[in-house]
Amino acid sequence: MSKSITRRSFAALVGGTAITAALPIRYAHAAEYTFKIGTNVPASHPLNVHLAKAVEQVKAETGGRFELQLFPNNQLGADSDMLSQLRSGALECFLNSGVNVLSTIIPAAAISGVGFAFKDYPAVWNALDGKLGTHLRSQITKSGIVVLDKVWDNGFRMITNSVKPITHPDDLRGMKIRVPVSALWLSLFKALGAAPTGMNFAEVYTALQTKVVDGQENPPAIIAAAKLQEVQKYASVTNHMWDGWWFLINRRAWSQVPANMQETVARIINNACLAQREDVAQQNIALRKDLSAAGLIFNDVDPGPFRTRLSEAGFYKEWRSKFGDEAWGLLEEVVGKLA
Repeated sequence: MSKSITRRSFAALVGGTAITAALPIRYAHAAEYTFKIGTNVPASHPLNVHLAKAVEQVKAETGGRFELQLFPNNQLGADSDMLSQLRSGALECFLNSGVNVLSTIIPAAAISGVGFAFKDYPAVWNALDGKLGTHLRSQITKSGIVVLDKVWDNGFRMITNSVKPITHPDDLRGMKIRVPVSALWLSLFKALGAAPTGMNFAEVYTALQTKVVDGQENPPAIIAAAKLQEVQKYASVTNHMWDGWWFLINRRAWSQVPANMQETVARIINNACLAQREDVAQQNIALRKDLSAAGLIFNDVDPGPFRTRLSEAGFYKEWRSKFGDEAWGLLEEVVGKLA
């Protein structure tokens, strides 16, 4: 007659060592600290590719004590949802654009997205790795959110649509353009004469497919990763805005991590960010060829008339007053006078 085995007798029978022996010795025990990371772009995007590498490196260098779990492509909700989760502590890490929903609680964070401000990458990194970046991180920190030193690259943005090439501001008149949920983006495209609609990225493909909107604006890496070339015909290289992601951490969760481990995790993530910047810059050039081959029709754009139109519409004057003289001055130290 067989004897029933209780939970206690089973543990005594097999012993703890028999269970853990099947696991790698270094990671035999559950991580002491487990942090989820939420992002809003597909797993194939360089942001997530380099974050995935950082996840493995953090696990290795902390001997399995610190574990990062990556959730790409809005798996944890739209940007506004993830920001709420981050602030409540339901989500430990979130990468968000300063121009996007982060600016709803920290208005100054949006200054990196001022229309036609940056002419190239050296100007971007001089500002955001320099005094302007220091200023923005201080504003984020004051809001109660931890932010790491390096901002991840989302690239210079271009306009795609299914109607016609954009060569002059007049081409945008009345065009229905999807933009992220952001006052700055809405203001920019209204000043250029378009009809912008704020919409979370998770809804963009369907909105373009069903013609709810005519077009959208994003860097090549996102256009390709989200397969937007399937539902768009024209790509106008306006480079109207640079955008990037801040690596944000819930302060309460981070404060529970020992200082030396914080330093290790932050170092690995910031180094992964620098590698991602290089990858995005190279990939954006290569992707133009790939997207052209897939049928997207590209045209280069002279930014002069667009900048003039923004000045005439009072765009720069309005946003200088909103961001304040200090932040605006730090921006103009790098890019020159805007208004």
